[in-house]
Amino acid sequence: MDRTQSQASIQFEVHDSAILANARAIVDAAGSGQEMANAVLAAVQRNEEWRGKRCLNLLAPEAPTSPTVRHLLSSEIGTRAAEGHIGRVNRWFAGTQYIDEVEALCVELLKKAFRCNYADHRLMGSMIGNMAIYHALTQPGDRVMTAAQPFGGHSSNRSDGPAGTRGVEIYDVPFDPVELAVDLDRFAEEAQRIRPKLVVMGMSMTLFPLPVRQMSAIIADWGGKFVYDGAHQAGLIAGKQFQDPLNEGAVALTGSAGKTFSGPQSGMLMWNDQALTQPLTEAIFPVLAATHQVNRVAALAVAAAEMIEYGEVYMAQIVKNSQALGKALDARGIPVLAAKRGYSKSHQVIADVKQFGGGLDVAHKLAKANLITNKNLIPGDAPSDWDRPSGLRLGTIEITRLGLMESDMATIADFMARVLVEQEDVDAVCRDVEDFRLPRQMFYYCFDNGWPPAAQ
Repeated sequence: MDRTQSQASIQFEVHDSAILANARAIVDAAGSGQEMANAVLAAVQRNEEWRGKRCLNLLAPEAPTSPTVRHLLSSEIGTRAAEGHIGRVNRWFAGTQYIDEVEALCVELLKKAFRCNYADHRLMGSMIGNMAIYHALTQPGDRVMTAAQPFGGHSSNRSDGPAGTRGVEIYDVPFDPVELAVDLDRFAEEAQRIRPKLVVMGMSMTLFPLPVRQMSAIIADWGGKFVYDGAHQAGLIAGKQFQDPLNEGAVALTGSAGKTFSGPQSGMLMWNDQALTQPLTEAIFPVLAATHQVNRVAALAVAAAEMIEYGEVYMAQIVKNSQALGKALDARGIPVLAAKRGYSKSHQVIADVKQFGGGLDVAHKLAKANLITNKNLIPGDAPSDWDRPSGLRLGTIEITRLGLMESDMATIADFMARVLVEQEDVDAVCRDVEDFRLPRQMFYYCFDNGWPPAAQ
């Protein structure tokens, strides 16, 4: 084979080619379909044993579900199709009366949890919720303002996400890089000049509440609408520990159930104005969702019930733990953003780890010690720093649901400092992390296990 033929035979992949090659070798070596399935089952089991039992998961976009929610995700109802809106006439299929019951309960529980008039449960993820917003409320060429990624903005509201696919013109919401807050004076100037149809605030780095009321009032002069992308903050909002966007001027709230809301990977959409009901729901069905995994809907409904029962205390502890973790890290020589503002009023803290090698290398080094974090862009980084940013994002959702309190945050900060500041042997730290984590396997703030002992 000549060089041209050899190059032509190389298949382009966006995924890591070495990992795909290893999987291909496993599949090719398997003697039967059962052996192929066994390889999948073994990988799942390895993940459960390590990530599920031995690691301290400090990921802000990740939350453990309760045993009941997890059970529902594998329930029989998940094999059933339920295309259309709730109701006998609205469905394409007959025999959906019990599915209608489950879905109606989910809708009403979401309304109660978020204290709103309308809610939709059919979205497969919060990014699809944002796509529904852009489809329903904009036309190609409309102007919108969203947050740039170095300040925490999410791709779903940028040119490479749903906003971009809708063909809208995207302008940056001005931010103060020191205070990590919207620069309201500059926003007012820019908004007056741009006159956006929508302002959509979706923050993957979210430490403090946003000035929803002020921003909504500014754009109301020309009929502009404010949309709150609460992918990260949904549980905090439902638990009354952050802000209440729908009562502060936002016309819609999108959200993810798989983060602070502590439910299945799922999207949610809430609003109050009945005039938005038809455009939003028609954007969901038939445009973006048909059959929509009823097992996930059932799991979302129970997660909403758990949030109604436990959310206020659970979310308050998440915030306390974030603040305690930020303070403990800072005290141990790992700089944390927004120290003057108390580090956080959410489930996140953001560390500047440039001096330790940057977010990518630090995250992977900590993972060897069973401490799971993620790299993150921070103010001062450029968009081109996406693969190797200066920051590290940490979240306190899972460790809080394990029953950990403020005093435990010092222990976690010690583990991290031993790896990064003291440059201790990673294997030694890993053993200590495992010793700390292994006795803690029960998730609280749910109907299965109730309150953690320290919260009773």
